[in-house]
Amino acid sequence: MVNDNEIKAQVSPFAIREGEIKTFDGKDGYVSMNQIVHKINIGHINEIHFAILDLVNEFEFITSRQLYQMLEIKGIDPKSQDKLNNKLDQLVKSKILTRYYFTSEEGKGIYRIYCMEKMGKYLLNSREVECKWQPSDNIKPVAMIKKRLAGNQTLIAYLRKVKAFDSYVVKPAITAKLSGKLFKATGGSVKLTKNNKSIQFVFEVVRREQDWERKLVDKVRLYKDFYENYVPGDSGFQSLPQLIFVCEDEKHIVETYKEIVKNQIEIPKIKLYFTTDLRQNEETLENTLVEFKLVDGKYKVEDVELKLLGV
Repeated sequence: MVNDNEIKAQVSPFAIREGEIKTFDGKDGYVSMNQIVHKINIGHINEIHFAILDLVNEFEFITSRQLYQMLEIKGIDPKSQDKLNNKLDQLVKSKILTRYYFTSEEGKGIYRIYCMEKMGKYLLNSREVECKWQPSDNIKPVAMIKKRLAGNQTLIAYLRKVKAFDSYVVKPAITAKLSGKLFKATGGSVKLTKNNKSIQFVFEVVRREQDWERKLVDKVRLYKDFYENYVPGDSGFQSLPQLIFVCEDEKHIVETYKEIVKNQIEIPKIKLYFTTDLRQNEETLENTLVEFKLVDGKYKVEDVELKLLGV
């Protein structure tokens, strides 16, 4: 598999493309549970298939490359991307998983995404694994899925490249106290621990979807409510987490911060950090974050160097 730092993409695969639609690439028709049980009994579906199923259940939407990386992190050898893809094909044909790709005016997407199917939920339930999947989950719009995929990439980068990595949550739930609203950080969260001291990063993925500026403002207002009324232990955080916006590209970082300033929704209690999808491909994440500082009356982007993010 190509290493992250060897990827030469100029545009993130998880950026929004004009006119993009999600296209079904799964299996139509009926598959009985008896057929699946038979495949399990003869070893055609085995423990690595269940490990894949667990990951899809956890992440909701995920690419085959992300699955490969997560299996490696969990100490499971997928052998090769092709062998993993063959296993994914088996799961799709058995309607345990289903698959989509994106098409736009620029052409067909270069990767497929995997998500749960009803047989997958039945199999997980049979092993007493909680699965909250509902068929309606698979009709989520492109922007929502791409936020999840970009969030996956960020979490995986921290798992693989940050020595201080401790744990992660894919969809952390946060409560905005005054409004009483429960919301989720679209990119997940990670806990980093060094010398018995811990800090948590919360990732909010921003995409240039339709009406994205208004959606961003609404979401940041919820974060502002949470941070300004925070007491230790709120939403499971023992100390104030660091908020990081994951943007599509460098220009999008500026556009995102501009919306925050324009709408006067800065959060005084914390610094706002920003990064991009492609920055996660760097060998080390030490220099992947930026912040805005007011210099001579103008906002200037400056790199944030965090030794804690070293390998």
